[in-house]
Amino acid sequence: MTSLLALAVPLLAGCDSLSGSTAPKTAFDAAAAMSYTRAQLAFGPRIPGTPGATKAGDWIVTMMRERADTVIEQRWMHRTANGDSLPLRNVLARFKPAAAQRILYLVHWDTRPRADNDPVLGNRNLPVPGANDGAAGVGLLIALGDALKKTPPSVGVDLLFVDGEDYGPSFDPPYVDVLLGSQYFAKNLPSPGYRPIFGVLWDMIADAELNLLQEGNSVSAAPEVVSRVWQRAADLGYDRWFIPRQGQNITDDHIPLIERGLRVIDVIDIDYGPLGADGRARPDYHHTINDTIERISQRSLQIVGDVALSLLMDTY
Repeated sequence: MTSLLALAVPLLAGCDSLSGSTAPKTAFDAAAAMSYTRAQLAFGPRIPGTPGATKAGDWIVTMMRERADTVIEQRWMHRTANGDSLPLRNVLARFKPAAAQRILYLVHWDTRPRADNDPVLGNRNLPVPGANDGAAGVGLLIALGDALKKTPPSVGVDLLFVDGEDYGPSFDPPYVDVLLGSQYFAKNLPSPGYRPIFGVLWDMIADAELNLLQEGNSVSAAPEVVSRVWQRAADLGYDRWFIPRQGQNITDDHIPLIERGLRVIDVIDIDYGPLGADGRARPDYHHTINDTIERISQRSLQIVGDVALSLLMDTY
């Protein structure tokens, strides 16, 4: 496969130190992605059924209608384990919708109702702001939409924003009140024979100390997709951040799609926070009130965005 060189921009410098900046290697605009991330935080927590979620969902639809060829909303009511009715919405933005060969990228756009990992017990009933865990992935996909509108891909591209990933208390099977949008999409695919060439879930990809290991379920279910993504990162000089080593198994929105037979992997930095001597995040901002804009990085968005866009612009 051949990269579309017209999208490349001249390199001003090589990869930086961990505290510096990284020169863009594609047309992906990380500054725009960061601005879209900030815009979501201005809506407040995006918990399903709240005004912030309604405003954010409407905004995503508007943004993607300005960029994609077709935008489809999937709306439904979910009955929670507590008997509540939860309004949910997926947004599917399609480029070249008639193309048979397609690539699927997805993120979740909701935020967790409770900061249950917060080290301060009094904070654990507060909502998570969701800068990295939610907003950054959405910023990534909207910025990818900017690039695809300017230079259409050679294959069909589906950018999927799923709701209700982070609502429930536990991510253990049978996934009660979590992974709701991806479960719904897996049961309501765009067409009966929908089988993308490959798919990638981008989750928690803007940590200021980016550390992307190969997620274990992804390696087991779609090793060829893992190899494709990490090799592209290495080709771009990003193997310092896309580390070619298997990490832990993570229950995330790729699982319902894998179970449906789709070749989808999870690109995720689960160790969210400054790394300690053992290589793990200390403290960990995941599912805390500290998941704020100050803890994420435009540089990390550039690294991930370059990899994501480069993969889309291959000739298949």
